[in-house]
Amino acid sequence: MFLHGFLPSLLQGSVITLSVALASMALAMVLGLLGAMAKLSRWRWAKTLAYIYTTLIRGVPDLVLMLLIFFGGQVAVNSIAQSLGHEDYIDIDPYVAGVLTIGFIFGAYLTEAFRGAFLAVPPGQREAGLAYGMSSAQIAWRITFPQMFRHVLPGLSNNWLVLIKSTAIVSVIGLHDLMTRGSQAAGTTREPFVFYAAVAVIYLGFTTLSELLFNWLQKRLSIGVRQSHF
Repeated sequence: MFLHGFLPSLLQGSVITLSVALASMALAMVLGLLGAMAKLSRWRWAKTLAYIYTTLIRGVPDLVLMLLIFFGGQVAVNSIAQSLGHEDYIDIDPYVAGVLTIGFIFGAYLTEAFRGAFLAVPPGQREAGLAYGMSSAQIAWRITFPQMFRHVLPGLSNNWLVLIKSTAIVSVIGLHDLMTRGSQAAGTTREPFVFYAAVAVIYLGFTTLSELLFNWLQKRLSIGVRQSHF
């Protein structure tokens, strides 16, 4: 039997992995946009907070942050709950912890990607919008963000490819993702090469499809844009 009947289990783990990746990416994009706008703002306190966020997160290994948030977070949550009179033990869901951790980590990386993309939009575009009587919100929605997204797409693509592979770290906190199910199948059958190779192929499938999608998006967003050739 193909993969000794473990294929459905691997596919179920793949769904969980993809779900974690998509939810984490959504959170990372929100944090990245907020971080980029904070770094580009006129308020010193916002710039300082964004700088501390990106410096700390990019300087600590992903696995350490995952264990810190999952196990340390449980201790903190239960200590606060007990001080408020709550006696039952509170378990943090591994899925929630995984999404929050990965999203928090990649939000720091996307902060720099979005900041660079905002700076790549010529300031004359905003000035032209103001000259036409457009509000700041209209300028952001109709001029800045569409052009910024085209500039950020390569960085977004690279971070997504790294993020989807980084979801493997959620296996250490007990989430039954693709990596966990592959390890369980390898241990049961004593054929680690077969199942870790199958896991690698599934991850490769995710990244290949992602690259095709981002290439299509890049072409769509580049319609009408003159390309420089050197």
